[in-house]
Amino acid sequence: MKYLLVLLVIVIAIGIWRSRRRVERAQRPAAPRAAPLQPPQDMVACARCGLHLPRSEALVLEAPQPRYYCCAQHRAQGPA
Repeated sequence: MKYLLVLLVIVIAIGIWRSRRRVERAQRPAAPRAAPLQPPQDMVACARCGLHLPRSEALVLEAPQPRYYCCAQHRAQGPA
């Protein structure tokens, strides 16, 4: 009978502990969601050094055909 009483107290203590954990989880603010990934961008090579970079970051020299450069210095020097 004594062991049954001890077991009952342990089960009640575990039940109280688990219910408090549930309440704490419910009150915890949700983790911020990650920003949605951007779609892949087209990559272009610098006409001077061959460095690949996204088209949105490249400097463009509109000639008969567009040429892409990684920096203003390479654009001023022209293609290799």
